Amino acid sequence: MKFPKSKDEEPRAPGQAIRKKSSVPGVMITQYVEQVPAGKSHPDFTRKPIALTIQEKFAFFKAIITGDPKPDVKWTRNNGDMSDTERYIVSYDPIQEEHQLQMPNVSVDQADTYKCFAENEFGRAVVTATLNVIEVGFKKSKALQEARTQREQPQDFKKSLKTADRPKEERKEGEVDERFWELLLSADKKDYEKICAEYGVTDFRWMLKKLNEKKREIEEQQAQYVEYLGNLRHIEIKNTGSAQFEFEMDLKDPNAKIFLYKDGVMVPFSVDADEKHSLRQTGRRFVFSVNGLSADDAGLYQVDVEGVNVFSTDFKPMVEFLVKLQEVKAVEREDAVFECVLSAPIPKITWMGKSTPLVQGEKYDITVSEDMLIHRLVVKDCMKVDNGIYAAVVGIKSCNAWLIVEDNDPNNRGKKAARKTTQAGGSGVDVAKIAAEQQSKLQKAREERMETIKQEQAEEPMPVPATEPGAPAEPKPKAKAKPKAQPKPKPKPKPKPEVTAEGVVEEPEPEEVEVEVEEEVEEVEEEDVVEEPASEEVEETKKRVRTGPLVPDTVIPGVYFTSGLQDIRAIMGQSAEMMCKLSKADCEGVWYKDGQEITSTDDLKIIKDGAVHKLVINNCKEEDNGKYRFEADGRKSEAMLTVEPPRMDPDDLAKFSEPVIIKVGQNASFKLSFVGREPIKVQWFSEGEELLNDTNIKIEKSSIESSLRLTKCQRKNTGEIKLKLKNEFGTIEAVSQLIVLKPTNPLGPLEVIEASSSCLDFKWRPPKDDGGSPVIHYNLERQQIGRNTWKKIGNIPGEAHYKDTDVDHGRKYCYRIRAITAEGTSDVFETDDIQAGTKYPGPPSTPKVVSAFKDCINLTWTAPTNTGGTNIVGYILEKRKRGSNLWSQVNRPEEPIKKEYGVKDVVEGIDYEFRVAAINFSGAGEPSAPSEFVTARDPKPPGKVIDLKIADSSYSSLSLSWTKPKEEEGVQDEAKGYFVELRPAENTEWTRCNSNAIITNSFTVLGLKSMAMYWVRVVATNEGGDGEPQNLDNYFIAMPPPRPNFTDRKMKSFLVVRAGNSARVTINFEASPIPTIIWLKDGMPVTKRVTVSNTDGTSQLLIPSAERSDSGVYTITVKNMVGQETFSTEIRITDPKPPGPVELEENVPGTLTVSWVPSPDEKRDDRLHYMVAKRDSVKQTWQTVADRVFNNNFTAVNIMPGRQYVFRVYTKNDMGLSEPSESPTWGIMKKKKFTINIPESKTCNFDSAPTFTVPLKTHASPEKYECYMSCAVRGNPTPRITWYRNNVSINANSNYFISNTCGVCSLLILSVGPKDNGEYKIVAENSLGRNESSTQLTIR
Repeated sequence: MKFPKSKDEEPRAPGQAIRKKSSVPGVMITQYVEQVPAGKSHPDFTRKPIALTIQEKFAFFKAIITGDPKPDVKWTRNNGDMSDTERYIVSYDPIQEEHQLQMPNVSVDQADTYKCFAENEFGRAVVTATLNVIEVGFKKSKALQEARTQREQPQDFKKSLKTADRPKEERKEGEVDERFWELLLSADKKDYEKICAEYGVTDFRWMLKKLNEKKREIEEQQAQYVEYLGNLRHIEIKNTGSAQFEFEMDLKDPNAKIFLYKDGVMVPFSVDADEKHSLRQTGRRFVFSVNGLSADDAGLYQVDVEGVNVFSTDFKPMVEFLVKLQEVKAVEREDAVFECVLSAPIPKITWMGKSTPLVQGEKYDITVSEDMLIHRLVVKDCMKVDNGIYAAVVGIKSCNAWLIVEDNDPNNRGKKAARKTTQAGGSGVDVAKIAAEQQSKLQKAREERMETIKQEQAEEPMPVPATEPGAPAEPKPKAKAKPKAQPKPKPKPKPKPEVTAEGVVEEPEPEEVEVEVEEEVEEVEEEDVVEEPASEEVEETKKRVRTGPLVPDTVIPGVYFTSGLQDIRAIMGQSAEMMCKLSKADCEGVWYKDGQEITSTDDLKIIKDGAVHKLVINNCKEEDNGKYRFEADGRKSEAMLTVEPPRMDPDDLAKFSEPVIIKVGQNASFKLSFVGREPIKVQWFSEGEELLNDTNIKIEKSSIESSLRLTKCQRKNTGEIKLKLKNEFGTIEAVSQLIVLKPTNPLGPLEVIEASSSCLDFKWRPPKDDGGSPVIHYNLERQQIGRNTWKKIGNIPGEAHYKDTDVDHGRKYCYRIRAITAEGTSDVFETDDIQAGTKYPGPPSTPKVVSAFKDCINLTWTAPTNTGGTNIVGYILEKRKRGSNLWSQVNRPEEPIKKEYGVKDVVEGIDYEFRVAAINFSGAGEPSAPSEFVTARDPKPPGKVIDLKIADSSYSSLSLSWTKPKEEEGVQDEAKGYFVELRPAENTEWTRCNSNAIITNSFTVLGLKSMAMYWVRVVATNEGGDGEPQNLDNYFIAMPPPRPNFTDRKMKSFLVVRAGNSARVTINFEASPIPTIIWLKDGMPVTKRVTVSNTDGTSQLLIPSAERSDSGVYTITVKNMVGQETFSTEIRITDPKPPGPVELEENVPGTLTVSWVPSPDEKRDDRLHYMVAKRDSVKQTWQTVADRVFNNNFTAVNIMPGRQYVFRVYTKNDMGLSEPSESPTWGIMKKKKFTINIPESKTCNFDSAPTFTVPLKTHASPEKYECYMSCAVRGNPTPRITWYRNNVSINANSNYFISNTCGVCSLLILSVGPKDNGEYKIVAENSLGRNESSTQLTIR
């Protein structure tokens, strides 16, 4: 099917004027002729006059007009005369080519819409511009009247800002407020009852009848300015603290003025989103925003177009917090509760945690009471990370409080506590009581309002039959019409009243009436036009129409909706969900779509969860559009589901998908029509890259189609062209192909066949892409180097080869080559310079001796990298004896040889060296470097291989490895290959496992018998024959190798090292195949401070400068495919520190109690104890009086009076004794002397941990150059410096020169090579700390 377009061109009669589109928006062009002659054109504006808003000063309009012949230009205004040449000056500037209309000293009466006409014999162009004049002392009441006569561009909303009051109609006593009708015109049906209750309207029938009249009236008014109006969304508060309402509207006149009113007063608005009131327009979508909300912003907001109301919405006062959040202190693993009470029911509020919105889930539980006044947030399983501020947000109102999570038990810090079932927090007050009081207040206010309405209705006189109940006090006279004879409807049983999702009561029809409420309104309207002498049946019908008030007390109690359905906009392909909630959970319901009952399917799920009823639509499609209704116990709720993605016509899409094939330089066009809800985002792509308007790219977009035009296309434009359309409901794509036919340029590199003094013969590669057509010719041009001109050689056949014989000896030439096909000519390929003769080849590689005998020496070499631009013809080989300076040619120059040759002109026992030179068409080039000396003698067999061992084995295979035998001149020569021989234990003959000699130093024997016993040996061989075989030390059995095992019988499982010294652990093991070695400290990988070195059968762990933190259990794991073995050793790093001050106290005569402050190491070392020594004034020697004391005091006995005693206390552990702490002397009676207390001078402590004042810098050094690294370090005591390369210490490496002069540390590498690449690090350590600096060395 083909979708209809919104604007189709109407058929045009012959001779009728043709409408043309201008490139300048707003310009209308009328063409008088069918075809404009070549070189001629109709008038058009390249620059149009712009609208002006000024304040009674000089005004002018400017326009630039094109056309051939030159058009006549005329200026007019809509309402007024322009004959006054003093007030209106028309001029033309020939330099700028501008037509001007000038108005000096402009006044208010000159405000109008001005037109500029340009006309010649082929057509006419016209454009309008508005002049707005702001009067000094401008009165706001004039704004609406002036707006009806002025037009401005729709984009410039600032010019439409007015502050006048909206005209208000005087309301007579008994009439309904006009705001009531304005709200109803923009409201949904579900909101009718709420609005009626607020304005005291109780008669629904009269309201519906009156509303229909209002709708017809307002629709007629809107039809003058508005083409489409829909998707009305009433005002609501956003999280950003602003309020927004929006609608979709198409204006007939884009220049129509838009006004915003609040409570009847015009409000200025702007397109700037930072202003108080702003408007954002996207396509047909208009969004009004009110920023910086306050209580004064509540009221009725209305939008008018040229004085006609199009939308009204009521902004209610904001909700307050009756009970705010309180600070909560919770214990870890406990739940925390925040709760608040609102002044009005709100179904959902926003909870924030540390400035992040919170949602219902495993961590947070968000609940709302049935009356929607109490809102709670439960933070489950509180942890330390949950500390922070939590807030409840309702519109722009908010309250917040802290959550403080305390430790469960300080003694169990770091351990995870058990989950608690208790809850902490809350508001501290009876929120249920406060909510109940507020609910009663709200209910009382509703009852008082309803009672007032009842009293007003009771005071009103009973309506006569000719007057509708609830109508205004002054009834309008009825219109006359002819009576119609209608049959009396059959009586029907009276149904029950219905209540909608929002609580609106739908009254059942009278017994004689068969239609619904809307039809009743139509029937009443028909009765109004009937003449008074109507039949009795009609009068009876009038009397039976219900006239009682429609108030909640007439509703029959039962199930009702606490939450109704909401309109949904779904995206195609995704899921959509409709949900409503009933007042009872035991009530079933039925779902309808467009009046048809629906049931569950794969894509349609009906879910009931208690009182909540859901309809889930999976994989939304366009046919899911429609009105959905849920009915339960006579109540119903309705909502719309909208799915409207962009769509394309299948025929247009099939045509668009066809490839577009053009030649280079031509233009390509793509165009596709579509329909869909605006705004639609249109994007064009080429090979996945988005296209934008550019010099060669022209993109045009409209609401129904889009086109792409690519001009002067090149071969690189070939590829996929894609159109992507996207709106809020989905995305659709259309794909086509663009093929640009053109061959690519020929390819290099150039292959020179001959470059002699008489000709240049060369070849090249054909184009990689011939553009879909074979190459017919090649076009060549030649340039002699040194000249600026190019000589055209012309076209040659389609073979990529050319021989140029018109050359001069010694000259250099450059060529341009183009490929020519039926589709066009390729780009140029320019060759390198080619010299005609006199260009010799470079030196070949050094000759290599393949074999040597007493009468022949065989050599080989490789061709030179520089061939001199031509092919290599052959080589000249030269030889020289040891001790001679003369080189003799092996072959004559006219008989060149190939890249290998056997020299037979040798004497047995003489040493020779050889060199070779390449020959091309220009002659012989430079010779190569000489080979090593080789003796003309028969070769000697090699010796035995070294270190033969089994690398791996299995039940069917054996892997061997060995080292090549040593060479001894005159005794045994170099081995050229190896044979592996095998012998089963039951046989005596050896069998070779390889028929040809292998050159590698390893071999795997396959096809063994499981658990069989074998002997194996390896024989080295060369041209002189086989050497002596090398046997394994013992036989082997075809089976996997044993598990890894440690070879040391006595390995230390405990190691004590003094702090500051190095700790070293060496482990020897056996394992085959080569294992993986892993070191762990206390179950974790070792740190970078620990250096691990692994060799064949040995692993060593080294801690260069051990610290107390290095203490722990170190575990080594040796693992391969066979198994693994583990060993652990404990390393204790200790350095006992002396105890604190020692004090003496005599509690009992003859004894002294020695007490001291514990050593700092007491808590760290469980093997630490103390030793006490004593010395008296008689013996003068130190005696140990106590050892292995594990507390901090000791009682010494046998204290003799008259003697002086001194005690020392030592700290003792596995490393020995610490420095002693000495007590004061006991027994010295000092006389009291007059003393002066002089405060001790404070000593300066310059101790500090190492710091790098100048760190290492990154280095990039060429190969074989010096590299110098330096840095500066400071610390006291002087730090110890260690250099590392790739975390391996290099302090003892003789390849590096390391120095440290006054804190300046340097590292020098004399000749850097690839092996020096890597990370270099310097570590500075002293007793107060450790620091490091690193850099990267890159070899270029």
